[in-house]
Amino acid sequence: MPDYKLLIFDWDGTLVDSIGRIVDSMRAASDACGLPRLGDARIKGIIGLGLPEAVASLYPELDDARCIERFRHHYSEHYLTLESQPSPLFSGVAEALEDFRAAGYLLAVATGKSRAGLDRVLRGRDWQDFFDITRCADETASKPEPLMLEQIMAHCAVGPAHSLMVGDSIFDLQMARNAGVDSVAVGYGAQSLDELHRHGPRLAINEFSQLRTWLESPVRQSIEVSEHVG
Repeated sequence: MPDYKLLIFDWDGTLVDSIGRIVDSMRAASDACGLPRLGDARIKGIIGLGLPEAVASLYPELDDARCIERFRHHYSEHYLTLESQPSPLFSGVAEALEDFRAAGYLLAVATGKSRAGLDRVLRGRDWQDFFDITRCADETASKPEPLMLEQIMAHCAVGPAHSLMVGDSIFDLQMARNAGVDSVAVGYGAQSLDELHRHGPRLAINEFSQLRTWLESPVRQSIEVSEHVG
């Protein structure tokens, strides 16, 4: 049974219910730039990437640096307006994180957000010192490259066998696999468990509280992913 010491969380769609605002902000930016509107599934499919990588994936024809910067500006402006009332944590997240901390786990965040964006929301929750380390896409390699996790594990002096990545996108799970780290897929965020299941998570959950139950279980190695899919 794996002895996890370090729990690493994605932010948007895993801890915080912000996916709808991300989709809305992407649409506002595309409208402002005169680009075609894309469907929800297409936009949700890039959530987890850093913003430059997400824009390049959605609009590969947008190859002029000034146009890309204009898109990013409109996206950020719209998102910040929506975030005047901060996106809520998913049910059970605050309590579970406090319990994980009390149980002695090291806690980290690995996110596609910018450093400025993550610092803003952490300040808003008075969580500046809650996590042992946070890493953002604009200060390291974007997911699914493993560098973000490698830097977190090096800082915490914890190896891959004792680390666990929790996320709602295929990029989270691919990053974990690339780093040799077990992963947990959450099905209430950007992408469905059907999509995430194909990327080999050790566990798949529909509620954050299920992670705490699983970690506390003395027989968690016998819990099959398929029990939680759907």
